[in-house]
Amino acid sequence: MAPGAIEAPARPRLGLSLFLDDEGGYTTVAVAVALLVSISLVFAAASAEWVMVRSYEVQPVADAAATAGANAVAAYTTIARVLDACVLSLGLLGVTVFGAGLVLSCIPAAGAFGGSVCEAGKDILDARRDFARSSAEGLERLEKVLPAVVVANSAACVAENAHAQGLPYVGCAVPFPTESKSDFSSLAAELSSEEMEKDAEELRELAEQADEAKALADEARQRGWMADCGSTPYCLEERASKLAGLPGESNPHYSNAEAWSFGAPLLRSRAYYAARAAQEKPLNASVDELTNSAARSAFYGYALGVVRSGVYVEHEDGSVEIDLPGLPHNAEETKACALYTDDLWPCSNESSGTVLHASSACPAATGPSAGYASLEDLDAGTVTRCETCGMDLSAMGSVAAASTSTSNGFEHYWREIVEASEDYEDARNRQAEAESDLRDKAEDAHGAFERALDQLSVVRPRICPPGAWGCVAVVARAEATTVPTELTAAFLSSGELPAGAAVSAAALAPDESTAENNVLASFFDGVTSQGSGSVLGGALDGVCGLWGRLLVGYGSKYESVSSSVTGFLDGLDGVFGGTVGSWLRGKIKETVTACGFEPVDMRLMKPVLVGWTRVLDQSGYDAAGKVRQMVEALPAGASSYDLAKTLGVWAADSLGHGEITVAELSIPGTDISIPLTIRLDDLLGSP
Repeated sequence: MAPGAIEAPARPRLGLSLFLDDEGGYTTVAVAVALLVSISLVFAAASAEWVMVRSYEVQPVADAAATAGANAVAAYTTIARVLDACVLSLGLLGVTVFGAGLVLSCIPAAGAFGGSVCEAGKDILDARRDFARSSAEGLERLEKVLPAVVVANSAACVAENAHAQGLPYVGCAVPFPTESKSDFSSLAAELSSEEMEKDAEELRELAEQADEAKALADEARQRGWMADCGSTPYCLEERASKLAGLPGESNPHYSNAEAWSFGAPLLRSRAYYAARAAQEKPLNASVDELTNSAARSAFYGYALGVVRSGVYVEHEDGSVEIDLPGLPHNAEETKACALYTDDLWPCSNESSGTVLHASSACPAATGPSAGYASLEDLDAGTVTRCETCGMDLSAMGSVAAASTSTSNGFEHYWREIVEASEDYEDARNRQAEAESDLRDKAEDAHGAFERALDQLSVVRPRICPPGAWGCVAVVARAEATTVPTELTAAFLSSGELPAGAAVSAAALAPDESTAENNVLASFFDGVTSQGSGSVLGGALDGVCGLWGRLLVGYGSKYESVSSSVTGFLDGLDGVFGGTVGSWLRGKIKETVTACGFEPVDMRLMKPVLVGWTRVLDQSGYDAAGKVRQMVEALPAGASSYDLAKTLGVWAADSLGHGEITVAELSIPGTDISIPLTIRLDDLLGSP
């Protein structure tokens, strides 16, 4: 600037001088304002973030409420399945034990025990009936309380979240269906044992008749065997060998009566008389011996014909046809047979008339032959007796009498065998008839068992409690909430978190991790421990163990019901193959296997989140409209009872903290009755 020039005045800076100095730098005011704006923006963003987070957190609360409500339904479902398993297993146990009693009733030696086993089966079925009825009633009571439990559980969950977050949440879960759709009629269905009881009694009576007849038949058979080849020093076998020299192939020996039959002495006697008839000749030249030899020859020939007409037949049904003909052993019996009536004796015409001789070789037979005559003709006077040989009825009768009346005669033992065979035939046929009736009755008993088992095979109870389709939760912040202002009041005016609501739903799904859970085993252990080890009254060894296997097998993938039943029946003592009892046991095992009692899914149920529209649609509601109605109905600061009442769900004013008895299990054979109770605290706090 030139010397002496005048300096021009500075331009005004439009108010920026507060923020910029003469040199263009920021003033203290500018820095302070910048800091104030930055802090305001930071706190505004924090306030907005707080609002956003709190606005979203109502949804997790609704999810938790829905899950808490469904947890109560899951606990109930487990209880219902366990009771159903217990009812079914008790029914199977009772029918199985009754089946064992029917099998044992077919066995004479076990008949009395079979009766006690049937009685034990009846006690078990009676216990099953009472338990089923009490279970049906108890589950119905529990289902009436269940909506209240769902509401209480879910409302408590909402309240805990409200307390933890410091926000005014209100809400609960509502079960759908809201009322029970379960059907427990099959639990209360009657399972009668009267038909099996009647069949068991008749089986025991027929088995006793068959056993009595068998004992008589066995005794007669033993007598026959002893006479044929079991007694010493003499018997039919020994006499045939000694007197006729029969070889072993025609004269076999039997070491015991079981391997022997009445056909053996029949064949032996045929061979014996054929040999004796062929071998017969006078022992000396005397006239008396000539007469005796002739009488013996006639007797052997007659006996051979008689025994050849004998019959011994065993039929498939166990009956026998026996006709071992008797031989005359004195004069009176001789008069009743062909030895008396047939023309066996040579005659000659003598000066005294027609004379009957023992043989044409008789020294007194000097006249011409007059043909043959019978001893009957002799007694009638048609012919006269030879005084030399003396052939007459007495001479003929003495031949059989001598051999029959003494213990060393063949005919003596034959007569004992004939008498034993008559007793055996009568007893054996009565045994066969009784066994046939026993088999028929066993078929009837199997039919009764099958019908009883069919009653257990009906559709299981339909378990559809409140909440079975799902639980829908509605949670709302009924009032606006002021944003915390402790740090922002100096920079921002206070803001509000507006009212809001969220909807969620949870339904039950099987928990795969519990596929091998032991809830039924734990239940069985608990019942048996309360029963002090006296479950089923000890009526039959293994019955308590069988119940445990049936109960646990109800929900086991690895052990079928049929294998438990067949294993138990296979353990019955005294049941031999080929007997009626063995047949009945086989049929019962087949029936149980064919019924196909498959293991039931006993996996525990767990809540999973689902779309609430699906639950409401299944319940027949317009989903959006129903939810809007539920949200609008939520009162501020309501109790769980108020919430349930407002939403149209029944709930007790106060559930209390007591117990509900859902069933009572009577222990068969004892006076013990075990109440099965549920603590409401456990349901309200079910995880």
